[in-house]
Amino acid sequence: MVFPPFVLYFQYMKLFSAAQIKNWDAYTIANEPVSSLDLMERAAAACFNWLQQQFAAKHLYYIFCGKGNNGGDGLAIARLLAQQKHQVLVYILENGNEASPEFTANLKKLDTVTFNIHTIKSKDDFVAIPEDALVIDALFGTGLNKPLENIAAALVAHINKSCKNVIAIDIPSGLFADVSSKQNTVITATVTLSFQQPKLAFLLPENELHCGKVEMLDIGLHKKFYADEQAVFNWTKHTIIEDIYQPRKKFSHKGTYGHAAIIAGSYGMMGAAILSTSACLRSGAGKLTGIIPLCGYTIMQTAVPEAMCITSGENFIEPLQSINNFTAVAIGPGIGKYTSHVNLLKTVFEATQKPIVVDADALNVIADNNELLAMLPPYSILTPHPKEFENLFGKSENDFERLQLALRKSKAYNCYIVLKGHNSFISTPEGEGYFNSTGNAGMATAGSGDVLTGIITGLLAQNYSPKEACIFGVYLHGLAGDLAAEKLSQEAMIAGDIINYVGDAFKIIANKNPG
Repeated sequence: MVFPPFVLYFQYMKLFSAAQIKNWDAYTIANEPVSSLDLMERAAAACFNWLQQQFAAKHLYYIFCGKGNNGGDGLAIARLLAQQKHQVLVYILENGNEASPEFTANLKKLDTVTFNIHTIKSKDDFVAIPEDALVIDALFGTGLNKPLENIAAALVAHINKSCKNVIAIDIPSGLFADVSSKQNTVITATVTLSFQQPKLAFLLPENELHCGKVEMLDIGLHKKFYADEQAVFNWTKHTIIEDIYQPRKKFSHKGTYGHAAIIAGSYGMMGAAILSTSACLRSGAGKLTGIIPLCGYTIMQTAVPEAMCITSGENFIEPLQSINNFTAVAIGPGIGKYTSHVNLLKTVFEATQKPIVVDADALNVIADNNELLAMLPPYSILTPHPKEFENLFGKSENDFERLQLALRKSKAYNCYIVLKGHNSFISTPEGEGYFNSTGNAGMATAGSGDVLTGIITGLLAQNYSPKEACIFGVYLHGLAGDLAAEKLSQEAMIAGDIINYVGDAFKIIANKNPG
């Protein structure tokens, strides 16, 4: 199974801020109860165990520590490694910061097992790092609130230049957990060992270079804090999808599962119509009507015989009379950008107060005619890729700003926005954000978005709520893509392959088995 590196179907799905994680630590210390030093030992032991599993042979470790609690983690890891006869060299950054009590306590413990402890006060103290060494970055953790500078920035740049195998503890030093670090000097980690749940920073494209493979280690933070604390951002894990999934009833019929309509296609772009309608049917819609131009009639009837057809216009779709009879409607895949499409969208938006799915060229038409946003039926679903999102709502300086913009626009227009990409992001009118946990780079192929539009529309037709259709649809789409990539490779898979594996993805969900 091809999954993102930190998808372990771990216990939690809320994504807390750095401040909330700090409070979670404090709550655990007060209510487990456990001392801060013992909680640090727990985190260090989790890292040590991971290192032992990955690198069973004796290794040479260069461990770089700051003087805060992240550095305390590094010292504790160094002690555990030294006790197992690994060769450990520890370098402590002296940059004027006061040592935390936990750092001081762990330094005393480390003194009992090794004398290989050095300080770095200037660039003259930088050391050459052997090519076969494993470097552990424990300089700065999630408490960092300003970019690295002076000796700290120089040390990080030296580590990045000197070695290929860097293991960051909790978060790569220099990386902010909750805001952009695009201009920062940041450790380039091969692996990041983080605790309990992903940080928001791990899920955004701008940080991919720095985080490497992210491994989540459970350190037993208190469950009551998690249960009581609210979070803006969430991570859609498998158990949540199981709760959304609606199994079929024995005495149902095709009418039970809705009649979807997908307005799609134009001359030379009928493939988008085929992909979206096929995916809609494969996702379980009871009936489907493709609303297409006349030039695509034979293509549609041949390629998707299960679909009914309505034609409007010759080479592109012209404004329609009525779409009131459908349970769910989508518009956009392959329709092109024609002058009359402004009226087409107005007609569609005015004809139904049911949520509709808006994708592709329909989004491009809206971007050129922004007044159409105010006409969207309540709780409609927009499915832009990053460039379409930018055309609709304007540029963002970084990925974090883009998330906040999506949340604001979802609230302003009472709609759901599915911002497509790795870890596709869903913003809701209620101000919540959901990151998807399935999918892979092989899905970066023409037509993949058309397939997603069809899946979400099919779920809407089956009476899933718009929020459920977004979360479940994106997950199902990604899971089918993971299965396709496992069988075919990421490079060889095409959009139609995603459709072919939707059935297997449903089987995994129905069997409550993450694969």
